[in-house]
Amino acid sequence: MARRFRGESVHKVDAKGRVSIPAAFRRVLEENDPEWTDGLNPNLVIVYGGRSRPFLEGFSVTAMDEVDERIANMPRGSKDRRLLERMFSGQAVQIQVDETGRLVLSTKLRDKIGITNEAFFIASGDTFQIWQPAAYEAQANRLEDMIDEFDEDFDPLILLDAGSDAGKQG
Repeated sequence: MARRFRGESVHKVDAKGRVSIPAAFRRVLEENDPEWTDGLNPNLVIVYGGRSRPFLEGFSVTAMDEVDERIANMPRGSKDRRLLERMFSGQAVQIQVDETGRLVLSTKLRDKIGITNEAFFIASGDTFQIWQPAAYEAQANRLEDMIDEFDEDFDPLILLDAGSDAGKQG
């Protein structure tokens, strides 16, 4: 995937559930939608998942195709495959960005994560998340508490090395 999502921002949500997608996110969605051309609106997939996911996750078409392909390669009928199919196919909706760069989040999606008048967008590499702002702040505070457990001179890039070592062992 050429481009990745970067950044965070808060956007107003109107009574009909319309919310602007950050402009940089729209560029990534356009680049990763094989059917998109100038003058068309990009598609994306919103995964809302079960109760353990307090956010909506936005996937570009290309990113979702990669997930679908990996699921399809799992043993048919396996518990893991059924779980992933339910989450990434059944608990997901394909949406098109409108001509003004907005998403329309259904009442079901807004209610699922408690969005009323604002939505918090945050990049997560090849996906992005949409949170109710206060819920995200609470989660971000928990992450900060985890970071505080490291030494004062902690360099978070060291975690990349740990991730590489774990991949080699497994």
